[in-house]
Amino acid sequence: MATVINPESGRVQASFSAVAKHYGVAVRACPPQRGNRKGVVEKANHVAAQRFWRTLPDDVTPEQTQQRLDDWCSIRGDTRLRATADGKASVATVAAAEPLRAPPADPFPATLVVTRVVSAQALVSFRGNRYSVAPELAGATVTVSHRLGAGHVDVATESGTVIARHTLAPEGAGVMVRDHGHVLALEKAALAATTTTRPHRSKQRIPPGPDARAAADALRAQRTGQAPTSGVDASGEVVIDLARYCACRKSHPCRSDSMLIFVEDSWQAVVSAYLEVGYPIGVGDRLRGGA
Repeated sequence: MATVINPESGRVQASFSAVAKHYGVAVRACPPQRGNRKGVVEKANHVAAQRFWRTLPDDVTPEQTQQRLDDWCSIRGDTRLRATADGKASVATVAAAEPLRAPPADPFPATLVVTRVVSAQALVSFRGNRYSVAPELAGATVTVSHRLGAGHVDVATESGTVIARHTLAPEGAGVMVRDHGHVLALEKAALAATTTTRPHRSKQRIPPGPDARAAADALRAQRTGQAPTSGVDASGEVVIDLARYCACRKSHPCRSDSMLIFVEDSWQAVVSAYLEVGYPIGVGDRLRGGA
């Protein structure tokens, strides 16, 4: 309620006075610590919530809900009795004696303002749709404003300068609204960014240079206390001797001394490329196993 009544002064906020003037109503603030007065309004809402809303199915549309609420009010809600100066009367009778003015045709011209970030495609999202801006604003923060009852939406910079105005698309339609000038500017920027030069080979292997080798030697000397010389020839190239790997290989404790060869059919010939001299072998197909 702080948007309507100032908590410190108890008077109507200046921002809400225009709303009351638009709808032709007077605001009467309920004083604090008046539980009986507040309970009269809250109890009416409580009765509607307990006897109607809680019994409403989940698969009804808003139109069906409104029709069911009108039926419930005419049968149950408006038939409740209230004490008046002339005796007891139903809620419908009391409401008929206090007619209300018809609401204005147009809603209150409030302006909805949200902050958005422009995408890489120079688009701004707003209520399920996307609106175009100049491609130079990609990644920038803009404000999107829409005045209730208006058929357009405005896109402005942080300083308040309106840079684009589009026709408002239906909410949640997933429509992309682009201005013709924005399309041409985006196409021009995309063509200007293209190039005919050879693409960069990001995985090209570049050998280390003299500076990198000197830095590596200094790091080795710092860790070991002396510059390593094994594995490096006189020219500074690293030498990898595969014979040392073969000499260090040991037989696996679970290694078998035989070899089993599976072929598609048992009559298929086994060539010498499949095996080595000195290995006992067994031949079989995949379905009937080894033989």
